[in-house]
Amino acid sequence: MSAAPPSPANEPLSEAAQERMRHSTAHLLAAAVSALWPEARFGVGPAIKFGFYYDIEVPVAVGPKELERIEQKMRELRKKKLPFERLELPIEEAIAEMDRRGQRYKVELLTLLRDKGSTAVAKETGDDSVVDGSGTQVVSFYKTGDFVDLCRGPHVSVSTEIGAFKLTNVAGAYWRGDERNPQLQRIYGLAFPTQEELDRHIQMLEEAKRRDHRRLGQELDLFTFSDLVGPGLPLFTPRGTLVRRLLEDFVQSLQEPLGYRRVQIPHITKNDLYKTSGHWEKFNEDLFHVRGKSGDDFCIKPMNCPHHTQIFACRQRSYRDLPIRLCEVTSVYRDELPGALQGLSRVRMITQDDAHVFCTPEQVQEEALRIYQIIDAFYRPFGMQLSIRLSLWDAEHPEKYLGTPEMWESAQEQLRSVLRHKGVSWVEEAGEAAFYGPKIDFTAKDALDRSWQLATIQLDFNLPARFDLKYIGEDGQHRRPVMLHRAVLGSVERFMSVLIEHYAGAFPTWLSPTQVVVVPIADRHNEYAQSVVEKLASVSLKNGLGGGIRAEVDDSRESMQKKIRNAQLQKIPYMLVVGDREQAEGAAAVRLRSGQDLKAMPLDAIIARISAEIEQRADLPV
Repeated sequence: MSAAPPSPANEPLSEAAQERMRHSTAHLLAAAVSALWPEARFGVGPAIKFGFYYDIEVPVAVGPKELERIEQKMRELRKKKLPFERLELPIEEAIAEMDRRGQRYKVELLTLLRDKGSTAVAKETGDDSVVDGSGTQVVSFYKTGDFVDLCRGPHVSVSTEIGAFKLTNVAGAYWRGDERNPQLQRIYGLAFPTQEELDRHIQMLEEAKRRDHRRLGQELDLFTFSDLVGPGLPLFTPRGTLVRRLLEDFVQSLQEPLGYRRVQIPHITKNDLYKTSGHWEKFNEDLFHVRGKSGDDFCIKPMNCPHHTQIFACRQRSYRDLPIRLCEVTSVYRDELPGALQGLSRVRMITQDDAHVFCTPEQVQEEALRIYQIIDAFYRPFGMQLSIRLSLWDAEHPEKYLGTPEMWESAQEQLRSVLRHKGVSWVEEAGEAAFYGPKIDFTAKDALDRSWQLATIQLDFNLPARFDLKYIGEDGQHRRPVMLHRAVLGSVERFMSVLIEHYAGAFPTWLSPTQVVVVPIADRHNEYAQSVVEKLASVSLKNGLGGGIRAEVDDSRESMQKKIRNAQLQKIPYMLVVGDREQAEGAAAVRLRSGQDLKAMPLDAIIARISAEIEQRADLPV
């Protein structure tokens, strides 16, 4: 089977070509392991973002030395210019061949394919590259040197077309994701077209490790986890809670002038609510279930939109009442698998800055543009570049969605109209819509050029229909409202994880839990230092940032240099050092957390500088 010709010099490989190369590197890994340990048995080995992995049963515990041996063998095999040869066998012969080779995991996959089809294989293994979905009568294999692997392909033509790679780590993985099955060793690797790209990515990973929000969250006293509370359920300290509140207040300051009104709903509901909404059928396995004393079945809410429909439905509505914009910051709960949990990035308690707009069909574009305005204004201070994706339904699999094809096409075209009106560029991706409607997804790039899908605008004709929501139109007849779902931060927890890593914990001054630490040189300066803190706290800030400048005195017995160093480690933006001269002149010596020394400044000038920085939500100059 031929591979795509190599790209001309300096022309980057397409995503498809990179995935083909990474998948081929996974096979090269397996071929190397097979050469070193002929008794090894192989599970699945897909390409993943930036690399690949392979699940392997091997008679040694793979550690750093073994990874080095495997990587060296991979390089030897690559140099041999081994072809990736495609072979095809009838499925029964394929089962017999894999059984003869002692590859019992491949036999399982082939048997599953024969009995249940390729969709079942992909679902149970998480790898849709194992077998071809075109049928089960004939299956394909790829031969790389002496190694033969069940695979649908495609692959590079020869091993020398594989670029730069590096094996990174090993983790345990239960076969087919079932803890009752044997645990295999999952060997991970990176793969890029060139060594330069690989080196650059490794450097980015090292920087990402330095910025890891799980470590910084502990060091900066922002959040913690407790075994007694349970995994995936973060506990926010006063400092972390303050950051959350500042983010939530910022969103509210943007949406309140546009007519959004706060509501509050319970954290538990009868199952009937989600059966009516359609969430029960789609997400029943992800819910936390509760049995009431009355015998009624309840669940802890996994989303808020069905509750908000009931606030709309509680009284008769007229077209004059619309649009109705409801918002709240509240937590939802989803029963994620323990292995999927990761710091604040993936949790079981998800706090949403949620809002829903109920409007007439004619108001959809205007309301969507208002939401767009909020999202754009929110992300501007963070310096995060936004890209836009229009997430469409998969018309080939309508069973995954609620509503008719006509409703979906109409909703998708309305969102296109919003984007055309904004004059922005966007990409469209089928199959990425919510099950109830299409959406505009906003992806933000952080300081490490990583992309995060955070904000969203979702158009929904389905929930109003399922809950039979109505308003009285101008003609006196009942009409059906349209529902817009919107999120700005998305999940507060996940956004905080992104923000911590984006800033490496050094939040801009407006968002820093402590904005100023006053450092007295000697004990006799403590009283003046405290008066400075009080003066800072009394400042009246604009733009909804009232409450004064957050400052504290470090009157510990440490040396001045140690106090400054401690403040820098805590990422505090400003350090004001005060001694005899500063006390006499009503001033302070100003240092930034970057180490820059701004020398002595009058307190009024310091307050003006810090206040302007906070009110503008500007990054700290360095």
